[in-house]
Amino acid sequence: MLNPVLPDVPPGRGIFCNRTLNLRSVRAIGYDMDYTLVDYRVDAFERMVHAQAQERLAAEGWPMAGLDFDGAMVTRGLVIDTELGNLVKADRFGFVKRAMHGTRMLEFTEQKKAYAQTLVDLSESRWVFLNTLFSLSEGCLYAQAVDLLDRGALPRPFEYGSLYRHVRAGVDAQHMEGHLKAEIAAAPERYVVQDPEAALALLDQKAAGKKLLLITNSEWSFTSKMMTHAYDRHLPGDMTWRQLFDLVIVSARKPAFFTETGPFFEVVDESGLLRPVTGPLQPGGIYLGGCAAQVERDLGISGDELLYVGDHMFGDVHVSKRTLSWRTALVLRELEGEVSALEAYRLTELCLMERMRAKEELETRLSRARLALQRLHAGYGPASGADATTLEARVHDLRGQLLALDAEIAPLAKAGGELTNARWGLLTRAGNDKSHLTRQIERYADIYTSRVSNFLHATPYAYFRSPRGSLPHDPVS
Repeated sequence: MLNPVLPDVPPGRGIFCNRTLNLRSVRAIGYDMDYTLVDYRVDAFERMVHAQAQERLAAEGWPMAGLDFDGAMVTRGLVIDTELGNLVKADRFGFVKRAMHGTRMLEFTEQKKAYAQTLVDLSESRWVFLNTLFSLSEGCLYAQAVDLLDRGALPRPFEYGSLYRHVRAGVDAQHMEGHLKAEIAAAPERYVVQDPEAALALLDQKAAGKKLLLITNSEWSFTSKMMTHAYDRHLPGDMTWRQLFDLVIVSARKPAFFTETGPFFEVVDESGLLRPVTGPLQPGGIYLGGCAAQVERDLGISGDELLYVGDHMFGDVHVSKRTLSWRTALVLRELEGEVSALEAYRLTELCLMERMRAKEELETRLSRARLALQRLHAGYGPASGADATTLEARVHDLRGQLLALDAEIAPLAKAGGELTNARWGLLTRAGNDKSHLTRQIERYADIYTSRVSNFLHATPYAYFRSPRGSLPHDPVS
């Protein structure tokens, strides 16, 4: 549900509510950094990750020439099937609605054969959920690697599962070895999207008495450079980003930060020099590691008094909600494009709905005619008042009308299924149903929005109310 905002705020910049949340009762707001407080140019960022992972695999003898990152091939919310070498899009119940083997979309009959008896269950190791924008390069590279494996072009044998683990290791190495972040830190203007309103939103929250926390898995040197680049120019006077936050926690090891205990170390200078923390965390301090339990204890704030905002469905939102009962907000950057596409499609959708209502009426009439003919031939039930010839003609006519109507519906439905992405369609939909990603959002995110700066329009005093849940038997308005 879109929280009421000023009329000049685009619909895609709203804050949407799954569970009622009163910001006035929230005493502290924690933020992730990457793709949350700091927004990156997705194509540039993921293209670099893909290229660096390619180089690593090429050094092992993989034929990587001509393979480029394709930002339209993979979207957040897809699931890798490591058993069959597929990427799939599932609905909220786990039924596969679209599938791609390697880089080729499966035909309906192929997809049905592969998944007629299979539900996507993220608790099984077979499935890997692409739940963050950081996953796009990984998904793209895996799909391309499946093509190479199927052609017998790899220097050693793999199964689809071991192939995924090898590709994942190559992508992860770019993050762990520091090459990726070193390149971003050297040219942040190439990768970071400036959002002046984000700084003002945080200032509003701080002035309203909220304690602000930065909790990121990134190390101190990278965090400092990114936050300086993204925030300092938008703050008043000589204020720096560090003055916004009551606590800064780097190298947090999420999701373990929320579920395990661990020691804090204080970052005592710009070079990252550390010293053990023996007492409580101090306001304005910069720390490494630690755990959420100590944050709650030292701040005297816990549970639903604390809101955590992040872009990672599991590492940020799921685990903080399930383990600590924190309130949660998911940053879904793609939401703006999705809402815009839905707005543009609205007239076509109304036309489609009108034709679907006509189709349902024709189907009902056809079903009744077929039943009357069945009863007439079998000699049971009440008489319909029509003979067999009349009923057969009615069935034939109604089938013809349905075929003509289907020809009108098909292009309208196809256009709706290709909104934002020709292969996969809308992020939040899988056919007419909610996508598996949407189901996760509903379960674990109290609110969701496209960017942190959207809190500016909501104000720190907003009361987000969830809509009344709809049911199939509800009266149609």
